[in-house]
Amino acid sequence: MLNNWVVMPTCLPLVLRRCHTCASGSFRANGKFRVNAHHKLLDAWLLALCTTCGETTKLTVLERAHVRSIRPELLDRMHENDPGLAAELLQDPVLRRRNRVALDWTGAWRLDTGDPAEPAEPAADMDREVIDVSVRFAARIPVRPVRLIAEGCGLSRAEAGRLITEGKIVSAIRLTGRTAADFTFMLKR
Repeated sequence: MLNNWVVMPTCLPLVLRRCHTCASGSFRANGKFRVNAHHKLLDAWLLALCTTCGETTKLTVLERAHVRSIRPELLDRMHENDPGLAAELLQDPVLRRRNRVALDWTGAWRLDTGDPAEPAEPAADMDREVIDVSVRFAARIPVRPVRLIAEGCGLSRAEAGRLITEGKIVSAIRLTGRTAADFTFMLKR
């Protein structure tokens, strides 16, 4: 039987950028937008607040875009300060590259193993020889697969690393680096 795990965001990640006021390195995006019109041209920014001093920075979403070239739904979502749109835009690599920012997902995600009471400790599957697990990402959150395996199986990271080197945890992807792509692994008892 295949176990399905999902890596889900719990809040918006920190935006890593230097603050001009206090030299802090992180901003918290709260889903607020600013839209400015210049006749038939629009500028739009996603606003983020410095985590130390509260200074506001603007992440450019649209720059001098003709009003007719913008989908009305997108413009409505910006006017309504849709946090879902903010999450989508922060996932966009073009927006991050244009604004020269990176994301810090520390503490902004959780692993859903399907068991609401406790982490998916494979105690119920102890009698089985092999456990197959499929890990799906709800958002592009770069995480080390070893950390997910350790958290999902109730192991320490050192124990999960030892099982990988012994060949008891196998996968088609490299389990030692970071990934944000769906993968599967097999735990052999």
